[in-house]
Amino acid sequence: MTTELFEKHFQAEARMFMLALIRIALAEDGPDLTAQGLFGEDEMAQAQIIAKQSTVVAGLPLIPLILEFGDVKCNVHLNVDEGDRVSEGTMIAAIQGPAAHLLKAERVIMNFICHLSGIAELTSRYVAELQGTGTTLLDTRKTTPGLRYLEKYAVCVGGGQNHRKNLAEMLMLKDNHIDRAGSITQAVSTLRNTYAQCPPIEVECRTLEEVKEASACDIQRIMLDNMSPEMITEALTLVPDGIESEVSGNISLANIKSICQLGPDFISVGKLTHSAPASDFSMQFLALGA
Repeated sequence: MTTELFEKHFQAEARMFMLALIRIALAEDGPDLTAQGLFGEDEMAQAQIIAKQSTVVAGLPLIPLILEFGDVKCNVHLNVDEGDRVSEGTMIAAIQGPAAHLLKAERVIMNFICHLSGIAELTSRYVAELQGTGTTLLDTRKTTPGLRYLEKYAVCVGGGQNHRKNLAEMLMLKDNHIDRAGSITQAVSTLRNTYAQCPPIEVECRTLEEVKEASACDIQRIMLDNMSPEMITEALTLVPDGIESEVSGNISLANIKSICQLGPDFISVGKLTHSAPASDFSMQFLALGA
């Protein structure tokens, strides 16, 4: 995988959020007084980023963007492609630049790479369970505040797909909305009357009766929320052709294959972003002050 996915994902608002996040990450570290006190402005350093485990790699395009802050010239050579699976001991990147600048950026770079690679790695494991089925893996909005676009990007690197990045891309009717409107039918009608160009509508269903009512509204997607396998099987028979089906709630690596065999179009998993363990990398400095 090249940087094409990165460039496509981080356009307009998404790129603005990403750059702002990098700026905040560097700013919250403050000035690196230790490095500034020990190294002169012209002293150079060489460093390598090494994988300490087998993992999918995500976040490589961030390295030069992070180093560009401060208007300091650094050379970055990527030895693997974004989305590659690497083995323990693989050097994924080599960097050369002013020592004090690299030392300040080190932890920010590593925090992004480790976190995003961890999400991509976990996503790839879920995707592997769905191989050969017609079910697509989705993420959720259960993301770290401020990190949503980056975390959802990492899901894509791992082979998953994004559900919705914000509350405007798709209108989702949950229990609170339905209870306020009085019924699914009334809620859908109100939304369609409110917006001249109504975004796609998804309804989160808790019962078979709700599935029947949502199906009659001719919406885009029905979510079967926290249903048992037996209930999912019955609910899917009620969803007509032309309406997508999504299963969500209590999905794990242990049960996702059996759930997808029931035949939903999508399975959404919050664990991809809220519970992915960080992958292990280290930045090793080969020469300081060279």
